[in-house]
Amino acid sequence: MSFPVEKVRADFPVLTREVNGLPLAYLDSAASAQKPNQVVDAEAEFYRHGYAAVHRGIHTLSAEATQRMENVRTQVAAFLNARSPEELVFVRGTTEGINLVANSWGSAQVHAGDNIIITEMEHHANIVPWQMLCERVGAALRVIPLNQDGTLHLEHLDALLDDRTRLVAITQVSNVLGTENPVAEIVEKAHRAGAKVLIDGAQAVMHHAVDVQALDCDFYVFSGHKLYGQPGSACCM
Repeated sequence: MSFPVEKVRADFPVLTREVNGLPLAYLDSAASAQKPNQVVDAEAEFYRHGYAAVHRGIHTLSAEATQRMENVRTQVAAFLNARSPEELVFVRGTTEGINLVANSWGSAQVHAGDNIIITEMEHHANIVPWQMLCERVGAALRVIPLNQDGTLHLEHLDALLDDRTRLVAITQVSNVLGTENPVAEIVEKAHRAGAKVLIDGAQAVMHHAVDVQALDCDFYVFSGHKLYGQPGSACCM
């Protein structure tokens, strides 16, 4: 069965534009995805008829807005197959979610002489928070190198892991190369060494189903704006 390209394009109003006399072909969704009519209309309807502060009022509009937000938390939990909606924290972006983990869990659990492992293909959002944490507490930041074909040199992970490894922070799919990492295998190795695992899923959740229970990761972070949602929406689990 052929993919209904024209039907899908019709959902995105920006794709009615022409650039240099040709129909717009948008190829920058790795940075931020365009928004379909369904998202634009739902957001406009909320602003027109339902806007109110959430968890900060007892009037009807506030109660309705709060319920809508909590319904989204339940939907996202089902989307990720999380154990409970209470595992999910809404944040403004993947960067903020990773920083939240680094500055809360990381500040409490990572100490001088410990180490954190990342990969050579990480987005800056999954590098800088760990650099800053390691510098602050006196821990070491270790890096898994890449093979010539853009895949991870996984044998190197075995050499980097030890009993002082507190966290392995890894992207599920590279935002530059598109490499899909064997995160389940990495989680298993890290847990065997006693380390926690954070997965940056910003480039993964829109391409295939994610089951955080099957992955058995400790933290999973992704953004809404790359998943056709509005800017300033993201989730840290």
